[in-house]
Amino acid sequence: MRILLLEDEYSLRVSVKEFLEDIEYEVDDFSDGQEAYDAIYSKSYDILLLDVNVPTMNGFELLKSIRKDGHKTPAIFLTSMIDMNDLKEGYKRGCCDYIRKPFDLFELELRIKQAYTSHYLDDSEVVALNSDISYDMTKGKLTCKEVEVVLRKAEKDILELLIKHKNSVVSMQMFQDEIWGEYVEPATIRVQVNNLKQKLPESIVQNRRGLGYIIER
Repeated sequence: MRILLLEDEYSLRVSVKEFLEDIEYEVDDFSDGQEAYDAIYSKSYDILLLDVNVPTMNGFELLKSIRKDGHKTPAIFLTSMIDMNDLKEGYKRGCCDYIRKPFDLFELELRIKQAYTSHYLDDSEVVALNSDISYDMTKGKLTCKEVEVVLRKAEKDILELLIKHKNSVVSMQMFQDEIWGEYVEPATIRVQVNNLKQKLPESIVQNRRGLGYIIER
């Protein structure tokens, strides 16, 4: 999971980043709202953690702006505000949750998991790919007619990325950024996708020539 963290308090930002990286999340951290805004348009993130009072562009303004452009990434506000009007403003801008400072890092982890599940998995960790095939996102388990299909790590990562972005094309750049974290040859990605496709009915993972791959549900 890739997370964008916007927080101008240095010690808190470092603590949150280190905690999330220890549980194997990838975190890009920023103290400036404009820099975070620019990053959202250059990378794909699964969750946004946004402080409200930050330099250049505050968290409310940032979220309002990206929502206008159609970005639907779940956003959680990190706030010391206690005014209910401020919280209402956050939800109006499009956040899915907030956590009040000071907070327990394990509580933040739970909020992140809840936001991710609610947004990407339709409140269900088991995703039905068709009437016979399902994938358990928590266990990383693909089942076909009640029989487990063994997947390699790269195949699991590809399937989970396609499920997360179901009904949208996943480009080669997205595969590079979110799975490998660096440049890999498109031919390498195609080989791994084809390995996955061989373990699924032909219609589940579809190729969009020149664009990428998609799971339509």
